[in-house]
Amino acid sequence: QVQLVESGGGLVQPGGSLRLSCAASGAVFSIYTMRWFRQAPGNQRELVATITTGGSTYCADSVKGRFTISRDNAKNTVYLQMNSLKPEDTAVYYCNAHRISTYWGQGTQVTVSS
Repeated sequence: QVQLVESGGGLVQPGGSLRLSCAASGAVFSIYTMRWFRQAPGNQRELVATITTGGSTYCADSVKGRFTISRDNAKNTVYLQMNSLKPEDTAVYYCNAHRISTYWGQGTQVTVSS
C-alpha cells in the first residue's frame, strides 16, 4: 500500500514557474518508478514525465525543455519543476507510483492565466 500526496499547485501568470511535490508513504520509495500525469477538462489524462529507480528521466514533447522531474529518495519525494508556463499547461497534475501495482495521488490544480 502506497499513499501519495501532491502539493505546490496554484495560479501563475504565463511565463512563470511552479514546483510540484509528491510525498510518498507506506512503502520503500526507492524501488518505485515515479510519474507525473495531467488532465485538463474535456481531455484525456496524459503522461508528462517519468523518473526510473535508476534516475533516468522522460518528458513529453509538449513540456521538454521547460519541465524537469527529479526525486529525493531520502525524503520519499518526487518533484516537477515547471518553468516558462503556458496557458495550455493548465490542468490537474497527478503523481503516480509504479512497481508491480500502480498508485495515484489526489491531484493538485495548476492554472496558468493572466
